[in-house]
Amino acid sequence: MQYLLMIYADETYGMMTPEEGRAMGDAYAKFTQEIVASGHLKGGDRLKPPSSATTIRRGDGKSMTTDGPFAETREQLTGYYMIEARDLDDAMAVAERIPFTAGAVEVRPIDSLARQY
Repeated sequence: MQYLLMIYADETYGMMTPEEGRAMGDAYAKFTQEIVASGHLKGGDRLKPPSSATTIRRGDGKSMTTDGPFAETREQLTGYYMIEARDLDDAMAVAERIPFTAGAVEVRPIDSLARQY
């Protein structure tokens, strides 16, 4: 079964010192290499900052486009991994190893039976 591991961080995550940024990058590179080797990784990327987002909202039969992320919160979606896992426990074990220092990781099963392609 496939799971999407969505990584949320405080919107100030990009304000690290160069040393902190390198250490975080090294930790993510190591984690990514480990889940490639274990066969879990199916895809994933870091996302551009929330300020680069554009959101489409719908209501009353109309669409409205706004700059920025949908959520009005300090934590924003900063990246994701799509993984293959035996079950939720296996997916959670992989998610637990993501080297984030603050924020959250949402683990959500992908409903592949609903695919339209």
